[in-house]
Amino acid sequence: MDTHAAPEQTRHDAISCGPPIRQLFRDVIADRMPDRMPLQAAMLFGSEIDPAWDDRAFLGDFYNEILHQDTCQPHTADGLALLAALAMDDRIPARHRFRAVDLLFRAATVAERHLAETWPATPQHADPDSEARACNAVLLHTPDLLARWSAECPAVRLAIAGLAVVFPTDRTLPTLTARLHTFMNEQPQGTDIGDYVRFVLVLAAQDDSQTLAAIEELTDAYWTGTARGVPTRARALHLLDQMLTEVGAGLTRPRAGQ
Repeated sequence: MDTHAAPEQTRHDAISCGPPIRQLFRDVIADRMPDRMPLQAAMLFGSEIDPAWDDRAFLGDFYNEILHQDTCQPHTADGLALLAALAMDDRIPARHRFRAVDLLFRAATVAERHLAETWPATPQHADPDSEARACNAVLLHTPDLLARWSAECPAVRLAIAGLAVVFPTDRTLPTLTARLHTFMNEQPQGTDIGDYVRFVLVLAAQDDSQTLAAIEELTDAYWTGTARGVPTRARALHLLDQMLTEVGAGLTRPRAGQ
């Protein structure tokens, strides 16, 4: 009996699948999107494995394949379906669900965030058609993400709230606002998530004067500011992006629970 056969086969299978996070993502996408996989899914199911991939390196490459260097390209909108599927599956750890929602937010706000950074110049590498298609793709997934609200941890709730406020409507804002008030009461002022959700609540009020006042107060104290001539919404989304980045960094620290 060859006692080395099984361990060697296990090792071969592990190499062929790549790092553990790739295997997990592949399982989830295979279950949720068996018949309609976008081009970016090749990074999950292709036979070629980068020998340098560990979880972190793979994630960087995978996310960059979908939202390339924070820019939208013709296939970006299709790849966002992968992020939405990962964000809605409980097999995915909270920190990765957060990252998926955060990237959906970034894809939906590329044009406005870059405008805030480059004003009054036109953002380089802009692709208005691809940006519009990506934004519409994110909009389609947002109701399903909001439906997970009660099941999510505070960090992912904040990301979902940030995403929802990008698409305010007379139908969605009352529901979002009610959830944000409850959420705010659960998160003390002076904590990161507590302060950030209060900013999202300001954005949900759709009052430019209140939004500008909050932007000025927060950027003076903590954040990278933007030119005062930038449209209010673009300034607000630029600031919210910084907040979500800070929360995401906290989730990757060893003390994070998941």
